[in-house]
Amino acid sequence: MKFRNIPILFVLFLMPLVAHSQDDTGNWIMYFGTNRVSDAFSIHTEVQYRNHTIAPVNIEQLLLRTGVNYHFAKNAFATMGYAYIGNHLYESERSSPEVEEHRIWQQLITTNILGRVKFEHRYRIEERFVERDFKTRFRYRLMLFIPLNKPEMTTGTFFAGVYDEIFINGEEELFDRNRLYGGFGYQFSKNLNIQTGLLYQRVRTTGKAFLQFGIVYNTDLRKEKT
Repeated sequence: MKFRNIPILFVLFLMPLVAHSQDDTGNWIMYFGTNRVSDAFSIHTEVQYRNHTIAPVNIEQLLLRTGVNYHFAKNAFATMGYAYIGNHLYESERSSPEVEEHRIWQQLITTNILGRVKFEHRYRIEERFVERDFKTRFRYRLMLFIPLNKPEMTTGTFFAGVYDEIFINGEEELFDRNRLYGGFGYQFSKNLNIQTGLLYQRVRTTGKAFLQFGIVYNTDLRKEKT
């Protein structure tokens, strides 16, 4: 099979999902950026527009997240930041969210490469201020990036991405949710790639699929050394 046919095959794979009921599948449109300001520090920027339906016309959540990254090793960095989450009810007539959350978060990301596969481990802690309630949550995500048409992730690479993430509450019921994702992406340049895939989220006793579209655009604001 030729690698240039992979995006076509992925579209064919998604067609039955797109034809499915609007209520059974949601949609997430996402942007992520790591903006390097020095050798040691960068700024995390993130926007996620999440919808109850597969068409992006019925908002479920607007998530805005930022933070400061400290790069203490070539394959590891730590982050501390803030996030705002506005939650909307299904088919709500309100333009403003019904429930708002302010969140402080800390995380550690480490990576390693085995063969041609890149492994990314993300450990995250969240202090959540949901209206008048305070909650804590712990998350662990293991993600694999697999280049398909090249031996490593360089410009012009089609790649597969797979991850599983578990959420554990600090209070109440221990298990919060689990997310399982699979998709494909294309590396346009060192700083830019796009990804699309399907995520299945299990929240305690219920589950739902989400079609995802994401863009990762990283900038480097460091001054060139003379």
